[in-house]
Amino acid sequence: MKNLSFSKKKYLRRKNRWFKWLSPGLFIKRWLLISASGFFLAAIGAAVWSKLTPIYRLLSFISQFLEFLTRVIPNYISGPIVLMIGIFLIFWGQSRTVGSITDVLGVDKDKQLVDMLLDRRRLNRGPKIVVVGGGTGLSTLLRGLKDYSSNITAIVTVADDGGSSGRLRREIGVLPPGDIRNCIAALADEEELLTELFQYRFKAGDGLVGHSFGNLFLTAMSEITGDLEQAVATSSKVLAISGKVLPSTLSDVSLWAEMEDGRLIEGESNIPQAGGKIKSIGCMPANPPALPSAVAAIEDADYIIIGPGSLYTSIIPNLLVPDIRDAIANADVPRIYICNIMTQPGETEGYSVADHIREIDRVSKQKLFDAVLVHRKPPSPVSLKRYALENSHPVYLDRQEIAKLNRRIVMANVMEEDQVKGHVRHNSNQLARVLLRWYSGKWQPKL
Repeated sequence: MKNLSFSKKKYLRRKNRWFKWLSPGLFIKRWLLISASGFFLAAIGAAVWSKLTPIYRLLSFISQFLEFLTRVIPNYISGPIVLMIGIFLIFWGQSRTVGSITDVLGVDKDKQLVDMLLDRRRLNRGPKIVVVGGGTGLSTLLRGLKDYSSNITAIVTVADDGGSSGRLRREIGVLPPGDIRNCIAALADEEELLTELFQYRFKAGDGLVGHSFGNLFLTAMSEITGDLEQAVATSSKVLAISGKVLPSTLSDVSLWAEMEDGRLIEGESNIPQAGGKIKSIGCMPANPPALPSAVAAIEDADYIIIGPGSLYTSIIPNLLVPDIRDAIANADVPRIYICNIMTQPGETEGYSVADHIREIDRVSKQKLFDAVLVHRKPPSPVSLKRYALENSHPVYLDRQEIAKLNRRIVMANVMEEDQVKGHVRHNSNQLARVLLRWYSGKWQPKL
């Protein structure tokens, strides 16, 4: 009985797979029909060219053969047999054809070719999404969004000056590749393997200790192709990532922050360590030129997402590029900001959701987004206690202040929590699902 049940399930799966080839949107049926029509017309053309002589001979042969067949085997028996043989040969031939294509393309045995084609077609039809930010928050978001669209463009800050990226920036003079490296890994099909490879840090070797493989890879590609934009584009093709990753500018920018006590802190990595409240923030050189392709992506977007990430060192650095913030402000598409779950020591201590919005508005000198996504459920007491030791707390939702800022609040449970370590972060899948649901309710076709 178990074997019978298994065989039946296998048959149903195979039957369902064949019906999938008839699904709308694959663009398979029309091309098969066109090919069959072309073959038929070619045969007719050849027959007409030869004055129909082959047609007469073929029809005469078929007539004689059928007459002989019906004399030996009655038509009510021979007809169904020949019909079944014809249908079997059609399906067998198509099955072998699909199998051969699957072997050549190296499709995963656990995933059928038709499923892969359906997924690709669905993703290619997905909305054009532009995500602006940096740090681990951006790569977390991209990891979820790539299941809904392959038309994703991540615009990433290049103000990082710490760790391996900072060393490469100082020693070789390349733009910091760290955040871009994380985004490329997040958008790759083989994400886990590529992330492990790109995050691998050398533990020995003169000058190699502490460097990540991904940073060295992008640095080498920058040297070969001429700049970081071309390096990222070439790497994306080699690694077959879904979407694009673009630096917000190709200028060698450095962040500075003025504290309320009058101190001037220079360097992205030094700002969170300075302590105190940030009064204003900027970059050197001021008003750097935007990467043209980044501006073009924003202008062509169907949906713009800002964040999540560190407010002053991941999100705002992109908005210090005038053309980037102006393009976002002028975009007539749904725009949403993802607020952090917890405040960040050295950057947003004591900040509410409205404080985050005010700072973005102040730096941008205009309204950049229509709604703010806020996590609904607070972390567990274990996580709250751990974060409190670092003077970090859940970002307070002040509804009335947000209403004064003319922003819509989108509340949802988008957090995942490590109960053992007490760490919280956005959940990639839940975050992407909520964002696409909100987009579906706001989207209207461009005229």
